Amino acid sequence: MKAKQFYLLIVFGWMSFNASAQDPQFTQFYANPLYLNPAFAGSHGCPRFAANYRNEWPSLTGNYVTYSVSYDQYFKTISGGIGVIATHDQQGQGTIFTSSLGLIYSYHLKVNRKFSMLFGAKAAMTNKYLNWDKLTFGDMIDPRRGFIYNTGDVPRGGSRYFFDASAGLVGYSKHFFFGVAANHLNMPNESMIVGESKLPMRFTGHMGAEIKLGSKSKYDNSASIMPNVIYQYQNGFQEISIGTYVKYGVFNVGAWYRNRDAFILSFGVNTGKFKIGYSYDVTVSKLNNGVSGGSHEVSLGLNLNCKDKPSTFKTISCPSF
Repeated sequence: MKAKQFYLLIVFGWMSFNASAQDPQFTQFYANPLYLNPAFAGSHGCPRFAANYRNEWPSLTGNYVTYSVSYDQYFKTISGGIGVIATHDQQGQGTIFTSSLGLIYSYHLKVNRKFSMLFGAKAAMTNKYLNWDKLTFGDMIDPRRGFIYNTGDVPRGGSRYFFDASAGLVGYSKHFFFGVAANHLNMPNESMIVGESKLPMRFTGHMGAEIKLGSKSKYDNSASIMPNVIYQYQNGFQEISIGTYVKYGVFNVGAWYRNRDAFILSFGVNTGKFKIGYSYDVTVSKLNNGVSGGSHEVSLGLNLNCKDKPSTFKTISCPSF
């Protein structure tokens, strides 16, 4: 049994340093539009601020906590939008940190009176940091008392900065939109110790529509449903999320299914200028919900007024959360 535990530690350590990474994901996809697709920069027209927090599998010791803040706005003088997005991800109770700051430009093209396209590009600088003091090794184990010794292993590396490039496009009409995005186009080396560990490209495809259910009532509320599908691929891992939102006035509720992984339930309030949303992932995989604790996500958004937005500017009829 002691030998098995020792070998498991070796295997786990090898996987931590050599396995290809996969990006953190948000399940309130459209509450963080710049993370989903850089082409969304400036799609609201006026200044837009967003903040997101996600706590994935909180019942596990090594849960994942991810933060994101972003700003974007349309500028008539450059016929497009500018965006800035910062993300910070913590893995294994702060054993690994990944922080990124990206600048986005999105060109807005009006194809005709009913259809428009956005073309976005993102340049980001990312730092990946390994806290060596939180790692454990086989020579730290006492057969009866557990981890009581100091390791003889010498700390190596621990931090790496790298440039990361992404691009995307979005096409939309009055009640329909679609988009594709490719992240990590340059496949940067993210190894924090020795050798090379390429960050694999992540491809995203998304599509959605807004279906009006009736005319506005005397309370100035209109109801609509918004079916959506999102497909993501990274290094052999595929994820398909299918869901819909129901919107009535300022209230939004949503339900999604992510293939073989989770049901996602969300609720939000969008007043036009301010929005807040909450979602919960109910784990349905072998790592069941009782063990993982599911996943919690909170989003905040602020939309400001502006004078630079053209009178003919058309926003995308995509969900808020």
